[in-house]
Amino acid sequence: MEQLRTIGRELAMGSQGGWGQSKEFLDLVKSIGEARSKAEEDRIITRELEHLKRRLADPDVPRRRMKELLLRLVYAEMLGHDASFGHIHAVKMTHDESLPLKRTGYLAVALFLDERHDLVILVVNTIQKDLRSDNYLVVCAALTAACRLIGEEAIPAVLPQVVELLAHPKEAVRKKAVMALHRFYQRSPSSVSHLVSNFRKRLCDNDPGVMGATLCPLYDLILEDPNAYKDLVVSFVNILKQVAERRLPTSYDYHQMPAPFIQIKLLKILAVLGSGDKQASGHMYTVLGDIFRKGDTASNIGNAILYECICCISSIFPNPKMLDAAAETTSKFLKSDSHNLKYMGIDALGRLIKINPDIAEEHQLAVIDCLEDPDDTLKRKTFELLYKMTKSTNVEVIVDRMIEYMINITDHHYKTEIASRCVELAEQFAPSNQWFIQTMNKVFEHAGDLVNIRVAHNLMRLIAEGFGEEDEGADSQLRSSAVDSYLRIVGEPKLPSSFLQIICWVLGEYGTADGKYSASYIIGKLYDVAEAHPTDDTVRAYAISAILKIFAFEIALGRKIDMLPECQSLVDELSASHSTDLQQRAYELQALLGLDKQAVESVMPSDASCEDIEIDRNLSFLNGYVQQAFEKGAAPYIPESERSGVVSVGNYRAQDHQETSAHALRFEAYELPKPSLPLAASQASISMPTTDLVPVPEPSYYKEDHPMSRSQTSSDSLSGEFGLKLRLDGVQKKWGRPAYSSSSTPSSSTSNQQATNGGASSEVGGSISSQARESSYGSKKQQSTEVSAEKQRLAASLFGKADRKAQAAARKTSKESPSTEKVSAAKATPQPAKEQVTPSAPPPDLLDLGEPVSSNPPLADPFTQLEGLLGPSSASPVVSETPASSSSKTPDLMSIFSDDVQTGATSNSTEPSLGVNVVAAKKGPSLQDALQKDAAARQVGVTPTGNNPILFKDLLG
Repeated sequence: MEQLRTIGRELAMGSQGGWGQSKEFLDLVKSIGEARSKAEEDRIITRELEHLKRRLADPDVPRRRMKELLLRLVYAEMLGHDASFGHIHAVKMTHDESLPLKRTGYLAVALFLDERHDLVILVVNTIQKDLRSDNYLVVCAALTAACRLIGEEAIPAVLPQVVELLAHPKEAVRKKAVMALHRFYQRSPSSVSHLVSNFRKRLCDNDPGVMGATLCPLYDLILEDPNAYKDLVVSFVNILKQVAERRLPTSYDYHQMPAPFIQIKLLKILAVLGSGDKQASGHMYTVLGDIFRKGDTASNIGNAILYECICCISSIFPNPKMLDAAAETTSKFLKSDSHNLKYMGIDALGRLIKINPDIAEEHQLAVIDCLEDPDDTLKRKTFELLYKMTKSTNVEVIVDRMIEYMINITDHHYKTEIASRCVELAEQFAPSNQWFIQTMNKVFEHAGDLVNIRVAHNLMRLIAEGFGEEDEGADSQLRSSAVDSYLRIVGEPKLPSSFLQIICWVLGEYGTADGKYSASYIIGKLYDVAEAHPTDDTVRAYAISAILKIFAFEIALGRKIDMLPECQSLVDELSASHSTDLQQRAYELQALLGLDKQAVESVMPSDASCEDIEIDRNLSFLNGYVQQAFEKGAAPYIPESERSGVVSVGNYRAQDHQETSAHALRFEAYELPKPSLPLAASQASISMPTTDLVPVPEPSYYKEDHPMSRSQTSSDSLSGEFGLKLRLDGVQKKWGRPAYSSSSTPSSSTSNQQATNGGASSEVGGSISSQARESSYGSKKQQSTEVSAEKQRLAASLFGKADRKAQAAARKTSKESPSTEKVSAAKATPQPAKEQVTPSAPPPDLLDLGEPVSSNPPLADPFTQLEGLLGPSSASPVVSETPASSSSKTPDLMSIFSDDVQTGATSNSTEPSLGVNVVAAKKGPSLQDALQKDAAARQVGVTPTGNNPILFKDLLG
């Protein structure tokens, strides 16, 4: 009755606009709940947003009324509508002094914004102020918002205050401070790496909530480096023991389980720390045994703790008693009527059989029941378990079940996974050649093109190489059975393309090897395949290559074979095909038919598909041709890694794109401009008839060549602002007729397309394991309940219960010669090494190139004029000609992109060049120094009017 009265009071308050909200808001919620379609809901929200826009535009809205309007905005945005016009009002509400309004503002801001939003910068200052508040509720609200809104760039602004709050007297503040530090670590580990010791200290906090919150960041740290936290194993075990013994307050109980989520997190941590460590695992056995004894299987949370215990035992150093306890709990899961508990049991059994495979014998009928369960998720989990249990004695039953299940499912992703597992099991545990070929045929026939092409290549390689044994008869029998099966299948419709490729390859290699089938019969079958797939060029290419191989083998054996008329028409058709690959194969077949026996044996040797091809990477057969080219005056090839002075403009574009795409605040100062080459040096360099690098514009859109009538001066001035190009004025052409490039040609150059020719090689990989586990499973006890004969036979096939005499003989043999095989509990996974990123050099200042100059030298030297203005004391020689070195050195124009202007570098040009020595002072780091020298320039009457005023600073010293 009391509950009915409470509900009645709440309904009365709701009808009158109770709970502190207006009747309009309650009507909005009611109308959305009663909407019959998404379109009707959208109309209601759109109407509401228009109303909120008008209300928020009113500057006289009361503060408490604004709170309700923000809640209505939150409601609209949570339903997927844009309410960005009200985000700024949420930011303003975080500044309010009223605690309810401030918390509402933080709630709205945390839901509206993220760390990359532009308005976050307005909230950071408020968070900093509220973290220093005396009201712990305000501090908690600020910490909650910091976890959501503080990004990597803003972490240093609030990090010191968050660290101070770890010692706050209120446990709620300490807990949220730990959570904020954990969030900062997830976003930027380097920013919090020096504060990791604070997590160790908070592990000993008096409040269980703070201790439980500390387990989350410690778990992430332990996953990254378990060895650094081995000393905490005893502490974790003691905490878990106290929690299991109910020493925590009852407020932490959940469904009468003491702090279950803290127990689960501790078990995950212990599983990582005890992996492969016998000493650390020894401290855990006692508390794990207590949890198993006190475990409650009547509730879901109790089963979750027991399942986590099983995962922990399967990860740490194995112990027989713990394994027995885990197996007993797994049996309870498998016998349950709940599909969820069965799923947990199958997963736990898959973990335990890695340590002790005999555990699966006790649960064989339960596994069969799960395999036949209509729940598809449970069935998939069972197939994963059977995949781990497969051996040579049960591979036929398991693979047949997998293929049967694969045929009936429509999920392409899982179908692909099942097909790859069937192929892997067939390669490892195939009992006979015929069964292997039949299994692979079923997989390719029903899986279609979902099978990875590497599987097809592995199958072809396996058929070619055999099973790696010395017996050639077994390999020949394997190939013969493959030919027989493929000749029966090749006529079926809708075969996958990858399967047809395998069929054509096998028929071409081994179709006539044993003499069972004539060459004309095999060629006819291959012709039918090519004709049935006129649009699949790959299948037709395999078919014509197979026909070529058969003709080659027959000619090598001295047999004369006539071309079938329909086959001749196919060759004529492919000779005129649009596909160059099919054309080449057809011409090769026609050329092969005209060769004699010795030529065919050398061109197409028999059974040479597995021979290793030696590749001459140095191309030594071209040495004679290269030597002749050197004698005629050709320049030697310089590898790209050894070329100097070549700058890739694509690197600059990639770097600019990376900088613009990064949403980050940059606080470092702008880079100072680099000194440029003096004007006279630029003119002297441009007049040189050598192939130099000069700037060139690179627009992103298509641009036509400039007309011939455009002057060289305008072209050079335009190209002096962007990019790089090669100047080829007056350089002898290396290709075509011997001629020289005209100096009046436009400066724009076309890009050369590079074509790389490479032969397509199919990746054939994967090693084939011929060893099978010889241990057989025997049933230890008979089932008390009666089961059907079919299930008993299936269980006997899966778990090795069919031949008891063989088991007895195996036991007798094992007693005489004990097995030395040991099963590893856990495999150490190597941690991938972190790649060291080498910082790239800053890009050159391509825009700092000074005034555009013309190609003709000026009549008067401007530097001589400047000497008169500056006076004899301040003038200094800028350009000096060195006739002695003019025959061996040329100016290096790439020096304009560096900080120091270097002297001229050597050039391979045959024409005489002028050496230019340039002396350019490096810019001072102080801006004040630059201003003083600029003022000095104005005092002597020089006004910097060019694009590069640094030139005058260099002249002044």
